[in-house]
Amino acid sequence: METNEIPQMPQDPEMARLEALSKLLDNQFRIPGTNLRFGLDGLMGLVPYLGDMSGFVVSGFLMRTMAKKGASPWMMLRMMFNYILDAVVGVVPLVGDLFDFGFKANRRNVEMLKAYYADGSVKPNARRSVAFLGLLFLALFAALIWAVWKLAAMLLAWVMASL
Repeated sequence: METNEIPQMPQDPEMARLEALSKLLDNQFRIPGTNLRFGLDGLMGLVPYLGDMSGFVVSGFLMRTMAKKGASPWMMLRMMFNYILDAVVGVVPLVGDLFDFGFKANRRNVEMLKAYYADGSVKPNARRSVAFLGLLFLALFAALIWAVWKLAAMLLAWVMASL
């Protein structure tokens, strides 16, 4: 009996982990009766500031794996922009929470990486840019912590002045 199916190559285990992690963070749960999906990133974002920072850190681990897969420096900067946008807008109360549920930075980045490899051509090694991007990530994380600290101090001063 002859079949017309094309045999599929086994999926790369690291890409499978990226897929699973991005699903968990961005699309794991569905709101009953709708097609709206969300993940742990959106739920963590509901915890003011701490949730947004933890989502940013988890995204950094995803970014590290993507760098290991050989994403180009330009691709990695585009991915980092998605994470930064997600983290910065996520800090804004209510608006940031809604944005977290809709933007899905992890899913965007995994799809970008899959499209990058779709043509099958040999991709450059990203090791030289990983150190630079790692330092940039740490600097941005420190800036995010500083901004949250300043915002908390401003809110505390405003509350104290109101009393």
